[in-house]
Amino acid sequence: MAFLALHVLIGIFIYSSSAKGSSQPQARVFLTFNELQETKTSEYHRITHSPLDYRILLMDEDQDRIYVGSKDHILSLNINNISQDPLSIFWPASANKVEECKMAGKDPTHGCGNFVRVIQSYNRTHLYVCGSGAFSPVCVYVNRGRRSEEQIFKIDSKCESGKGRCSFNPNVNTVSVMINEELFSGMYIDFMGTDAAIFRSLTRRNAVRTDQHNSKWLSEPIFVDAHVIPDGTDPNDAKIYFFFKERLTDNSGSTKQIHSMIARICPNDTGGQRSLVNKWTTFLKARLVCSVMDEDGTETYFDELEDVFLLETDNPRTTLVYGIFTTSSSIFKGSAVCVYHLSDIQTVFNGPFAHKEGPNHQLIPYQGRIPYPRPGTCPGGAFTPNMRTTKEFPDDVVTFIRNHPLMFNPIYPIHKRPLIIRIGTDYKYTKIAVDRVNAADGRYHVLFLGTDQGTVQKVVVLPTNFSASGELILEELEVFQSNSPITTMKISSKKQQLYVSSDEGVTQVSLHRCHIYGTACADCCLARDPYCAWDGNSCSRFYPTGKRRSRRQDVRHGNPLTQCRGFNLKAYRNAAEIVQYGVKNNTTFLECTPKSPQASIKWLLQKDNDRRKEVSNVSSSSGKGLSQHLIHSLDQGEGAL
Repeated sequence: MAFLALHVLIGIFIYSSSAKGSSQPQARVFLTFNELQETKTSEYHRITHSPLDYRILLMDEDQDRIYVGSKDHILSLNINNISQDPLSIFWPASANKVEECKMAGKDPTHGCGNFVRVIQSYNRTHLYVCGSGAFSPVCVYVNRGRRSEEQIFKIDSKCESGKGRCSFNPNVNTVSVMINEELFSGMYIDFMGTDAAIFRSLTRRNAVRTDQHNSKWLSEPIFVDAHVIPDGTDPNDAKIYFFFKERLTDNSGSTKQIHSMIARICPNDTGGQRSLVNKWTTFLKARLVCSVMDEDGTETYFDELEDVFLLETDNPRTTLVYGIFTTSSSIFKGSAVCVYHLSDIQTVFNGPFAHKEGPNHQLIPYQGRIPYPRPGTCPGGAFTPNMRTTKEFPDDVVTFIRNHPLMFNPIYPIHKRPLIIRIGTDYKYTKIAVDRVNAADGRYHVLFLGTDQGTVQKVVVLPTNFSASGELILEELEVFQSNSPITTMKISSKKQQLYVSSDEGVTQVSLHRCHIYGTACADCCLARDPYCAWDGNSCSRFYPTGKRRSRRQDVRHGNPLTQCRGFNLKAYRNAAEIVQYGVKNNTTFLECTPKSPQASIKWLLQKDNDRRKEVSNVSSSSGKGLSQHLIHSLDQGEGAL
């Protein structure tokens, strides 16, 4: 049988940062929970099938353990494989406290248990652990042994009161930092949840806290995180930074606005001598802004801080602070990632103080005399070498701090705009972790963004010009089967692992799955994943110290034509071509399924030796309906000799 005409139909994959017709970027690869398990690059752990509100509270890379708090349990998991050698302590609230909690009308399931919210390393052998204790906070010392292989994990003390160390309500965040066996906490200090405080406890010195019921200092705060950050070379100048959001009443007294804030204190602050006794005399705060400037000059704010991540460097002043923000507006919903230079944050704290003046109590820069030492300076540091304690501060310094804790200038992100914006999506970002990755064409920041849908997006930031950056979603992973919102995330660059928690359990995920991108050099190159490169045989882990001749990687442009010469590139001219043949009086089902939501498909029809022409009115990107178009052309005898 002889065919009179031969037609060639070519489906072309065209890769871009977002698929055609999509208003939001889509992931290069999406893996369901089961598909992720099949890649052998994740581990999942939980104690029971019932939700227990897991929170990863401490990662100890020296002992190869991560410590997790949940309802009535403290977990110690192997950092290399969380499913191997898990250790657990059952630590419920007392029966009397649970009964009192229920009698007080609190939620029996989500309130009247011992929800572990503080795990800090106390010394080389012990952890300090606090839980909500059925609305009666309690703390204990846990013996974890000197070395991980000892497999020691047990409570080693009697319970002591956790008041001032952990919030009564488990649904109210507690943040904490341990320095030299002293605990610094941001939490609510009372049963009713009305007295918010930043508190130093567990100390041989006097306990110190924020000024009580003073809305200039704290106004209905929701604490997000806390970090110790050096300030210069003198260790006495180090500060503890607290990240939180608070509700502020406007000048009319009727409307409350949410502002994201950073506050800082000196760890060696012991309070004032005559004023602010047992209160911080170094407490300052500033507004953290993440906003979009409209064309008419108005700012649209992502005003609710959800999480922060510090990407540290050898020089503390070049530390980057990544923040996840959401909107509180009922009309405008979305998420954003903003990035701040620590040097910009410190500049604001060294700038003018805010002062309320006039009949409307408008905020203006304080114009009066600034007392010495400058309010917010730590005793015994580079600027106050002769003052060993805050009790030596002059009265005017202490009085100034009490009345002027707020800085006038807000803290803006790099380029004064978000790095990433998501609007109109069915998810919101909740958590963030960041890795710095060396690739063949430069150093990249890879963001791992947890969502309220139980997924993690892996996003690479691409430099585009001096004032903006692009970003690509490399992967989106379902790390939990039940789509539970992600509550905590920790990253280990050393182990190349990400650890994620939700109500349902804890998941460990490798930072890279290079083999899932495909089996061709062009597949690997188009992925633009800085962790991965074509090694001559497969898409595999990229090592900057490896042989340069055979590896192929192009994160910035993702151009296989320049990278994959000699490596099965023939089928990938103009990105990727799938060739199908059709003949007269013959029916062929044509299928061209993209490997990525980032790919759009273009169909070209070539008759005999004519030039290729694009086929329009295709009903489906997978090729369904296209065969009808081709059959019609062939039935009409087009191109027949």
